Amino acid sequence: MKLHEYQAKAILRQAGLPVPKGEVVFKAEEVSNALAKLGMNTGVAKAQAYTGGRGKAGGIKLYKTADEALALTKQLIGMTLVTKQTGPEGVKIEAVLLEEASVIKRELYVAVTLDRAKANIVLILSPEGGMDIEEVAEKTPDRILKLYPAWGRNVDPALAAQGAKFLGLEGEQAKAFGDILEKLYRIYQEKDCTLLEINPLVVNGTGGLSLLDCKFNIDDNAVYRQTETGGDPDAEKDPSEIEAGKYGLSYIKLDGDIGCMVNGAGLAMATMDIIAHYGAQPANFLDVGGSASEEAVTKAFEIITSDKNVKGILVNIFGGIMPCDRIARGIVNAVKTTGLNVPLVVRLEGTNVKEGKEVIENSGLNLTSASDLEDAAKLAAQNVKALKAGKGAN
Repeated sequence: MKLHEYQAKAILRQAGLPVPKGEVVFKAEEVSNALAKLGMNTGVAKAQAYTGGRGKAGGIKLYKTADEALALTKQLIGMTLVTKQTGPEGVKIEAVLLEEASVIKRELYVAVTLDRAKANIVLILSPEGGMDIEEVAEKTPDRILKLYPAWGRNVDPALAAQGAKFLGLEGEQAKAFGDILEKLYRIYQEKDCTLLEINPLVVNGTGGLSLLDCKFNIDDNAVYRQTETGGDPDAEKDPSEIEAGKYGLSYIKLDGDIGCMVNGAGLAMATMDIIAHYGAQPANFLDVGGSASEEAVTKAFEIITSDKNVKGILVNIFGGIMPCDRIARGIVNAVKTTGLNVPLVVRLEGTNVKEGKEVIENSGLNLTSASDLEDAAKLAAQNVKALKAGKGAN
């Protein structure tokens, strides 16, 4: 789940962190009241979107008068912001953060995230704030410091001092940085974050530190206990992914042309790998789980076939909790319901596999039953290649 900048900063501000004053507006009519609350008619208008690179894309602009603030808000709300992260389709702006402008002397980078290789939270610091951290890591890796605090405890003062020194902060700035690091670490744990990124953390005109921008991502598994943050659990998800979730299906759209329906995440990954091995590409990851209903199987087919890139489908089911004959009946009903017009290969194994294959064979539909996963992947890849060559399906 992702939070917009204004939502993230509300949490940071509540925790006592130095965040610029700001008011969010969702329509131009709210600008006047927002400026009155801020007590200033100069500042910066920031388009609220789950993407970086907003400034380069024209999503962050300074205003010097109330009229300019109003004009910029009208311009930004409703526009499609296109950044490197969003791709050419862009993202529609529905809110603007009106914020006091800051005098920037230095830009620093601070992030709290999870280092999965070390199974530990990691603090990532760099004196190269305001830049893409991946670019900094690639070109100047010596400009990045990683620190590993103990889980569930306060940040060790020695660790904070090491970070401050690396960033070139001394005296009161170093002390303020230690406080900021401690509070960010506490927020990360309390809010079940996967990423809490401050870019940039700035040394402002008075020599103090201020958090100018924030990425705030929450673990999807903890959404149920973080609803008060106001984050969007469906942020940046494809509509089909959202629809699949309603039926207990795990679906992720990919760029290939062979639609996959599998039970079990590991088996789904193996299925995608072997499809690629035989020269084709999967169009999706779709795990129907261990006990999907016929309704869910039908919905899975509807979602797969709604992807115009799909030229063939491979169903790979290992029957256990959900026996093969039940899955087979679901497949047959789904094909009849959706009016499938692309070749379909079915591989069944496990509980009631004999009965399941009989259901497929006696369906009277144009379905191909494979003997094993390798055979299924070969057939699916051949079908798609034949279609692309204009020869039709096998």
